[in-house]
Amino acid sequence: MQIEFLLIDVFLYALLVCVGAYVLYVFKTPPLKDSWSRAFKRPISVASGMVLLFFLMLALLDSIHVRPQAPSPDQPTSAASVAKNTVSPAPAQALGVEPKSILDLLLKPLADARERSYSAPLAMVGFKKETFERDGLAVRDYPRLKFGGAHLSLNSPDHVKDCWRLSVNALIKAMGVNALFAVVLLLMSFKFFNPKAKSLGQLAAHLMKGHASWPIRTALLMCFLISLILIWVIDLSAFYHVFGTDQTGKSVLLIALKSVRTALVIGTLTTLVIMPVALILGVVAGYFRGAVDEFIQYVYTLLASIPDVLLIAATVLMLQVFIDSHSGYFDSALQRSDARLFFLCLILALTSFTGLCRLVRGETLKLRELEYIQSAKAFGVSTPRILLSHIAPNLMHLVLINCVMQFSGFILSEAVLSYVGVGVDPNTASFGVMINTARDELAATPVVWWTLVTAFVFMFLLVISANLLADAVRDAFDPKTRLSLGRST
Repeated sequence: MQIEFLLIDVFLYALLVCVGAYVLYVFKTPPLKDSWSRAFKRPISVASGMVLLFFLMLALLDSIHVRPQAPSPDQPTSAASVAKNTVSPAPAQALGVEPKSILDLLLKPLADARERSYSAPLAMVGFKKETFERDGLAVRDYPRLKFGGAHLSLNSPDHVKDCWRLSVNALIKAMGVNALFAVVLLLMSFKFFNPKAKSLGQLAAHLMKGHASWPIRTALLMCFLISLILIWVIDLSAFYHVFGTDQTGKSVLLIALKSVRTALVIGTLTTLVIMPVALILGVVAGYFRGAVDEFIQYVYTLLASIPDVLLIAATVLMLQVFIDSHSGYFDSALQRSDARLFFLCLILALTSFTGLCRLVRGETLKLRELEYIQSAKAFGVSTPRILLSHIAPNLMHLVLINCVMQFSGFILSEAVLSYVGVGVDPNTASFGVMINTARDELAATPVVWWTLVTAFVFMFLLVISANLLADAVRDAFDPKTRLSLGRST
C-alpha cells in the first residue's frame, strides 16, 4: 500500500496542525486561556464538544487514503513474458485500483455485507416481496437476507430476544469500559490535581455531586452514552443491518458514517473562506467609510443580487465540464469527486459572505464612534493597530456565532444543491445525496423511511452540537456577556 494525498486531506490535516499551534498559543496566553477555560467549564459545552470530537475523528479517519496493492496477474510461462513483466510492471492506476481510506478499511465488513435490495433496520428478511423458489416451488414472499440475522433460522421466534440479548451485552460492556475510565480519571485527579479529599471515595463523591471546578460528571456521562451507542452499533452490526439497507443493498449506516467527512468539509472549509473575506471587507468599509465603503457595498450588493443557486449551478457545471475534458489530471474517480467537493466549498463561500460582511460593517460603524476608539486616535495610535487590537477583537463573538450558524446552513445547502443535481459528485457519500434518495423512497409503497431518519439524526447531532458549543464560546469571549454575568453574581 502507498499513501494517497487528496486535496481535501491536505487541507484537513493542515487545519489540524494550525489548531494544534493555536492550542499551544492559548496555553501561553493567560487571557485566552482564561476565556477558553470559562467556555469549557459549562456542562453543555463539554457535552457538545465531545460529540463534535467524535465526528471529527470519523472525518480524520476518512481523510487518510491509501492505494491498495494491485492484484498480481497469473505469472506467464514464457521467459520473454516474465522478463517483460519484470521490467515494466503495470501501475496501480492502470489497473483501476481506487484509493481507500482508513475508515473504509475499518468498515469493510459492513461494505462486504451487501443485500440484494431494501431491508428494514434489524430485519431478517427483505422489505418487499419477491418471486423465488422455495422447496422446488415458485412462491412470492419476503426473501431471506444473506447477512441480516443469518445466524438464526428462518422461522425463529428468537429474533426479538436476540436483539435484546445483544443490547444488554453492549450495555454491560459499556459499563465496564466506563468504570475503567472513571477509575483512571479518579487516580489522575488524586495524583496530579492535589484535591482536598483524603481518599478516592471522597473524591468520587465530590465529583459526582458536581462540586468540581470542571464538569467532570458531564464528561463521564457523555463518555458513557457515546461508548454505549458505539458498542451497541458494533455488536449488532456483526449480525444485523442496524439502520437497514438502501436500494442497492448497501448499509445505510456505512453511507451515514462516510457522509460525516463531507458535511464537516463543507461546513468548515466554506466557513474558513468566508470569515477572513467578510471580516476584512466589513471592517474596512465600516471604519474608513466614504468611497471605500461605497465600493465594497457595491461589490457585495451586486453579488447578493444574483440568485445563489443559479450562480453555483453554472459554476459547478462549468467545473464538471473541465474535469471531464481533463480527466488525465486525475488518477481516480475519488480524486475527481474530491476536487469537485473542494471547489464547491469555494463557490459556496464566494456567494455567502455578503450577510456576514453587512453585519461586520454595521457593528464597525458603531464601534468607531465609541470613546476608547476616539481616545486611541487622540493618542496617535496607528490605524492598523486600532483595527487589529480594538475593532476586530470586539467583533469576533459576532463573527463566531454567525459562522457557526452558517456552518449549519452550508450542510443544509449541500442537501438542496444535491437535490437539483449540482451538489457533490453522485459517487460521494453525503447527507444531501441521502435526502435526495429518500425523496423517491418516501413516495414508494410501502414507505422506505430509514434513509431519511438516519440522515436527519446524524445532521441533527452535528448541527446542534456546533450551535451549543458556539453559544458557550461566544458567552465566554463577549465582553458584554461577561460583564452582565459578573453583575448578576
